[in-house]
Amino acid sequence: MNKIHSAVLVLIIALVTMALRFLPFLFFGGKRKTPAFITYLSQVLPFAIIGMLVVYCLKQVDVTAAPYGLPELLGCGAVAGLHWWKKNTLLSIGAGTVIYMVLIQMVF
Repeated sequence: MNKIHSAVLVLIIALVTMALRFLPFLFFGGKRKTPAFITYLSQVLPFAIIGMLVVYCLKQVDVTAAPYGLPELLGCGAVAGLHWWKKNTLLSIGAGTVIYMVLIQMVF
């Protein structure tokens, strides 16, 4: 019974995911022009989501106790510096994560 439940759950998740991927093409596909509001959202939402992720990741940093948020600051600095230098999001986020993990596991 447990395997059937898991299979049905995976099937439902797959169907919902496919529906969410296909709906924009059904609504805005073809020769219809994409509404201005949707175009606006596609321009501002990625930045808003990144901002929310940064706030979420840094919300519990304690700057009053050792290491005073230094690993987080260095990790964020590495992400910002690498992105400014190389303009590669995958590289900057990946390297910043590796730098942060090395700092908290081996240094602090």
